[in-house]
Amino acid sequence: MEPIDLDLEEGELELPSEPMHLNMGPSHPAMHGTVRCVLELEGETITKADVQIGYLHRGFEKMCERGTWAQVFPYADRLNYVSPMLNNVGYSLAVEKLCNIAVPDRCQWYRMALGEIARISDHLTCTGAMAMELGAFTPFLWFIKARDMLWDVLEEETGARMTHSFGRIGGMAKPPTKAFKELIRTALPKVIGLMDEGEKMLLENRIFIDRLENVGVISAADAIGLSWTGPCLRATGVSYDIRKAHPYLKYDEVEFNVPVGTKGDTLDRFLVRLAECRESYKILQQICDKMADEGPVNTDDPRVMLPEKSEVYNTIEGTIQHFKIIMEGAKVPAGEVYSYTEAGNGELGFYLISDGTGTPYRVRIRPPCFSITGGLGKLITNGMLSDIVPIFGSLNMIGGECDH
Repeated sequence: MEPIDLDLEEGELELPSEPMHLNMGPSHPAMHGTVRCVLELEGETITKADVQIGYLHRGFEKMCERGTWAQVFPYADRLNYVSPMLNNVGYSLAVEKLCNIAVPDRCQWYRMALGEIARISDHLTCTGAMAMELGAFTPFLWFIKARDMLWDVLEEETGARMTHSFGRIGGMAKPPTKAFKELIRTALPKVIGLMDEGEKMLLENRIFIDRLENVGVISAADAIGLSWTGPCLRATGVSYDIRKAHPYLKYDEVEFNVPVGTKGDTLDRFLVRLAECRESYKILQQICDKMADEGPVNTDDPRVMLPEKSEVYNTIEGTIQHFKIIMEGAKVPAGEVYSYTEAGNGELGFYLISDGTGTPYRVRIRPPCFSITGGLGKLITNGMLSDIVPIFGSLNMIGGECDH
């Protein structure tokens, strides 16, 4: 005799059911265009999930191996198109490490400033989009308005709002504008004010909290086992930030905290990102106080730096140097190097091999999103179908970084 389900009310009949298979993506809006989840459902509960990322075919690493070392910068921009300056800086530092080049102090402060602006932009986009996907459209507009204020600053400095290609081996394309510090001091308080308004609206909404709290929980041990870094790892309580653990540029000369969570759930990931925006604001205030208004931005190493236009047009030495670097590429010493920085989503590493020519022999990236997306199946299994949207949004998967 079959056991009776005591949860059924009198007169109700429990009908037999079979698991249902469902494709979510790769063209579903919540999958951000390039991820497919093959789900097995019992009712609305996910019993099995197969996450597939192979829907974006750009061959980023191979494209980087077909041009000169300097021609990699436009490709690095497109790894994470929301915070491209962090990618520019990461790649610059990797090649400079291979060349044993140190850039001037003013350049280091400038790179930090542009990178922290990009970090805030990245976090605002992630948190705002996640809120929008849960129906909170107004806070999304506020966060995007704040992001556009940051993009105004970046456009003033680099000439582009998104893909800047502004980094250079040994420096930057141009020095800071005279109004750079004033732009930061004017825009950032407004940005933080808009973020505060949006955060208040969301965190006082019971529905929003219920959709995030205790949803998509992961332990610190599991996150470390999946090679997670960045806000997703720090949300589990692990205080690991490359800027603190292995300082680069001038991060050891500024004061800032590393926000961490407690549960490792979707709400913690949301809160950690907003807290990091405030810490980046503190860093930017210190940069404005410490960065010199005058002085060189680029190294004077002729192996990698283009000469001044006046020298190119008026001296044979300048003409030859310019021609050699543009046509043949900078001759990076033979060897291999791994360099890593704290990008918007975690550790962004570049593994480079040079054979001594003007073209990279091997370019390999360690993108933060690749490892983080690898944990999506674990987070959504045994959860509800509707929970995929906030969980996946909180991971901030960037398709360009997952492209291998």
